[in-house]
Amino acid sequence: MAPPDPKSLRRQFRLPAEDETFLNTLGLPWETVTVANQPWLLVYGEKLPAGYNVAEVDVAILIAPGYPPNKLDMAYFFPPLMRANGRAPIKSDSRATIDGKAWQGWSRHRTDDNPWIPGEDSLGSHYFYMRTWLTGELKR
Repeated sequence: MAPPDPKSLRRQFRLPAEDETFLNTLGLPWETVTVANQPWLLVYGEKLPAGYNVAEVDVAILIAPGYPPNKLDMAYFFPPLMRANGRAPIKSDSRATIDGKAWQGWSRHRTDDNPWIPGEDSLGSHYFYMRTWLTGELKR
């Protein structure tokens, strides 16, 4: 997967300054796009832990209405991920079409033990939470 040309990265809407600063610290290209009236964040080239069918993946996060303080939920991956043993990740059968590609949605949600805390949680905390899913899935 070739990352998009940095000069052509789309910023169809703005995220809170804290989120844009966080995204810039990742060192990965990112875009904000609106698809069918839904605002998406796209991050390109996230490195994966060994054990998946690919070494890196693009990540899409739907920006929830009212974010912040409303919570972010789930994440979508392209290309779709499989574990190296050929098994699909659990609860990974959702799909979203963005830019003509079918992104694989992982149904992962905050729980009573790990709730979204308005004013504390942000895109950064959701992104790190997503990374725990990627490593945790390999332990199943």
